[in-house]
Amino acid sequence: MALPLICLSTLSLRAQAVIEYSDEQRETMVEMIDQLEQRHYAKHHYDDAMSSAHLDSYIDSLDGAKMFLTAADLGEFEKYRTVMDDELHEGNLEAGFVIFNRFQQRLEERLDRVVTTLPEAVAAMDFSVDENYELETDELGWASSQAELDERWRKRLKNQVLSLKLADKAEDEIAPTLNKRYASQLKRVRQYNNQDVFQIYANALTELYDPHTNYLSPRRSENFNINMSLSLEGIGAVLQVEDENTKVARLVPAGPADKQGELKPSDLIVGVGQGEKGDIEDVVGWRLDEVVDLIRGPKDSIVRLEVIPAKSKGTDQHKIITIVRNEVKLEEQSAQKKILEIPDGDRTIKVGVIDIPAFYIDFDAMRRGDKEYKSTTRDVKKLLAELQEEGVEGIVIDLRNNGGGSLQEANELTGLFIEYGPTVQIRHSSRRVWRDGKRLKTTYYDGPLAVLINRLSASASEIFAGAIQDYQRGLIVGDRSFGKGTVQTLVPLTEGQLKITESKFYRISGDSTQHRGVVPDIAFPSLYDPEEIGESSLDHALNWDQINPVRHQRYNDLSTIVPRVTSQFELRSSGNPDFIYLQDQLDLAQQTRLIKEIPLNEKVRIALRESQEEKALVIENKRRKALGEELLTELEDEPLDEEDPDALALEEEEDTEEVPDVLLTEAGNILVDALLVKDRAYAVTAAPTEEK
Repeated sequence: MALPLICLSTLSLRAQAVIEYSDEQRETMVEMIDQLEQRHYAKHHYDDAMSSAHLDSYIDSLDGAKMFLTAADLGEFEKYRTVMDDELHEGNLEAGFVIFNRFQQRLEERLDRVVTTLPEAVAAMDFSVDENYELETDELGWASSQAELDERWRKRLKNQVLSLKLADKAEDEIAPTLNKRYASQLKRVRQYNNQDVFQIYANALTELYDPHTNYLSPRRSENFNINMSLSLEGIGAVLQVEDENTKVARLVPAGPADKQGELKPSDLIVGVGQGEKGDIEDVVGWRLDEVVDLIRGPKDSIVRLEVIPAKSKGTDQHKIITIVRNEVKLEEQSAQKKILEIPDGDRTIKVGVIDIPAFYIDFDAMRRGDKEYKSTTRDVKKLLAELQEEGVEGIVIDLRNNGGGSLQEANELTGLFIEYGPTVQIRHSSRRVWRDGKRLKTTYYDGPLAVLINRLSASASEIFAGAIQDYQRGLIVGDRSFGKGTVQTLVPLTEGQLKITESKFYRISGDSTQHRGVVPDIAFPSLYDPEEIGESSLDHALNWDQINPVRHQRYNDLSTIVPRVTSQFELRSSGNPDFIYLQDQLDLAQQTRLIKEIPLNEKVRIALRESQEEKALVIENKRRKALGEELLTELEDEPLDEEDPDALALEEEEDTEEVPDVLLTEAGNILVDALLVKDRAYAVTAAPTEEK
């Protein structure tokens, strides 16, 4: 029997709103805390201090925008601040369920009121008044009264109405759209059950240990297993919740969304439509699993996403993206090759490129004894041989957007470029250190090498890039990597599973890849905001640290090469129109991210949007002028008519055109620069005799 919720009456809850916890959930919580204290890498004990943090984390996960609960509510919850640890060790979930029931009551009351009064509220809105809507709520205090909450909601709804209006929504459709949105949220709120509450309460605790430690309810466990098997038919995107919105965390390499090319990390998905002409369903305020279910669908079917691009903050720009659902196939994630031709005076130097979207291995085929089973290392080995036969003088390994995969393959791949030696250290929560790497001296590629990374290069990618850097085997170029340097294990519980961080990765230099990531030898402009993307952007991420290094050889003295090559890169990029364009776009995006509030005056809001668009047009025309191309009078990236299939087809056709990859080309240039640095044999056999 669950403990009786005696104090519910003191919180004036309606009887029908009460959600109670089960005996199974009591047992699950006790098991989970025991696993966290015993097995998590951080070795945190769930004490009074963590109880206090758990309370704050839980309330934030329920009402992070501070739109439902009041300061008076928070005052009542203070009695739980330092006692939740004692209660949860005993399986007493009272605090979590009492707080949730109060929150649900406030949520229902507010949404019911919004739905009831919305048409009149919209009709009364005056968009000529000078006032602003706060985008950042972190510094916002709890409302002292319902009247203060009413004012916050007035501005919130006014902003939503204005956003829809400026996104060309018909005025007579705005109120019904929002009414449907909030009626749908209200319906879902009334369907909350004890599994929902337990999951939120549990994860508010687990995420204090680190962001990759999570409680998976029975439903989430099922979805997790589906995702891990790559059998899911969908768009190939990892999604997360941000306030009321569904945010794109990353794209699966070679997945449908990745190949389509328009959806980007940090974009917000606000609507989902089925087929070419199905109605776009508003998904603002939906649960993440419900949004995922809506996006999933049969292979070859069409899903349309209404998206607010990450770069369009405060501009009210919405975009419809059409994606054909499909499975992410292993063969489509396979390593691929190409050749860059880099001019050098009166000759051309061939540089081979091997693009590795993920670290993969077909374990089933390997166990069956299939001699042709696919793996990253086997495929790259073949590509290396082919590229050398084609006369390349150096190799670029492209790991951009590679989110990791098989650690075994990261180690094996490193072995193709070093003679022998360790590649990674793994430190367990017991503080025992395990090392792995190439154990036998065998043939390896000893020519010039560069590794191209970006902010989305994570986990196994960081192991490989870090090892290449530590051995000074090649140059690392690009952006600082993700910084995901932890290892998780799944632990079964009475109900659901616990995904727990048990170990950390360390480089052979002793540096962790956690949090800091791999810092490139030569840095390119960052395409991703480090405050939005990467381990350092996540709350409670484990810190960077060091352990003892491992003795290892160094193949080159890159300290003599990097300054010269960096200088050449800076000189070349400063006059490259594509690089200048990239930097200008990044500067504009940074300016946009600094916007903390947006006007609710329609004319001022339009002026803001036009100003942003004008800045973007100036940047585009600056590039076009430098390249000798025709200037534009307006940006061509206008919202498409979703009812016009010809327009959609035309855009898809245009998107398939080959677009020069300025970052990849520059990686090739840098490798050639390193190859030709005077009096420095960058590789054992491949360096030409000419000097640049």
